[in-house]
Amino acid sequence: MPRAGLTEARVVDEAELIADEVGLPRLTLAALAERLGVRQPSLYKHIDGMAALQRSLAVRAKNELAYVLARAAVGRERDEAIASISHAYRAWALEHPGRYAAAQRAPAAGDADDEVASRAVVQIVADVLAGYQLRDDDAVDAIRALRSTLHGFVTLEAGGGFGLPVDVDRSFEALVRGLITALADWS
Repeated sequence: MPRAGLTEARVVDEAELIADEVGLPRLTLAALAERLGVRQPSLYKHIDGMAALQRSLAVRAKNELAYVLARAAVGRERDEAIASISHAYRAWALEHPGRYAAAQRAPAAGDADDEVASRAVVQIVADVLAGYQLRDDDAVDAIRALRSTLHGFVTLEAGGGFGLPVDVDRSFEALVRGLITALADWS
């Protein structure tokens, strides 16, 4: 019988916290069981192993990121929307490094929930880019450029990769301005 109060949602909630604290690669079922005060085999009453847990984390993280970006984009267009979603993306990624890492996982073929969550994030960016009249391949190129640029910055920042004596926030502002300039002249 499952431990009172322990559910799949509770297990995934705690896994998110551990991933954010120690990093997604260091999340283990043993650490999760210890944190929940159960023996590791007890976790299997709630999850189907590490792969299933990683998938649950990815879907949740993508949905959370989509929500954060959607809120940042509401009522904004073009340059203001790009700046707002860029700042929201960075803040969320730095606040939730384990979840952020999980959100980078591509969905497995046929995993409808993960595919929907992945599309939700992309659609928000595509909707913002529509203000620049970017369509089809140009929109895909711009989405990839925006994602790669933001991902690169937050990954370097989170990993301590910015050692030069210039304020990182200042550099991020310059990066966002550069993205906005590039998008205005994209096609």
